[in-house]
Amino acid sequence: MATKRKFKLTYNCPVVLTYAAVCLVFVLVDMLTQGWFNANIMVCYGHPSWLNPMTYVRCVTYFFGHSGWSHYASNMLLMLLVGPVVEEKYGSGNLAFMILITGIASGILNCLLFESGIIGASGIVFMMIILSAFTNMRKGEIPLSLILVAAIYLGREIVSAFTPDSVSQFGHITGGLFGLFWGIYYYRTKFSSQY
Repeated sequence: MATKRKFKLTYNCPVVLTYAAVCLVFVLVDMLTQGWFNANIMVCYGHPSWLNPMTYVRCVTYFFGHSGWSHYASNMLLMLLVGPVVEEKYGSGNLAFMILITGIASGILNCLLFESGIIGASGIVFMMIILSAFTNMRKGEIPLSLILVAAIYLGREIVSAFTPDSVSQFGHITGGLFGLFWGIYYYRTKFSSQY
């Protein structure tokens, strides 16, 4: 008699899943407050008053917020596709650290360099996309996929930076550059001895 296989749901990538859940809560809160929550808590504004304590809060909160359901869905779709592979390769603690440092540094740079505000996880998502290209890297080899992803992605964002829209290409570029940095750092310090 054949035994039935039992399937169970697993919380396979706790950082990615928790991040997506927290972002969803913030999108719902913003919808319930009709935009007040994003405008007053979540958006990291450019050239802020550094005497205002909310400036520092917003440098952390902006990458958990989204401008609406469509913005959230597009970011989370990509994150849920590449995030589990990245979290498995780099570890949950390391990924959480990379998300925080990348997000906060991007927020501070936006405050210093631009007048426009930013909100959303796009920079974090693009960091993960670049990191995912490092997952199959072997000693003495550079995957062509890594070069293509970096060139196509960063090239597209640089070209897009010259078109007027409401998208923060700077956030995308910063996330991609941090992805390159983290990938090279972890490859050289953590993974190179494994291959």
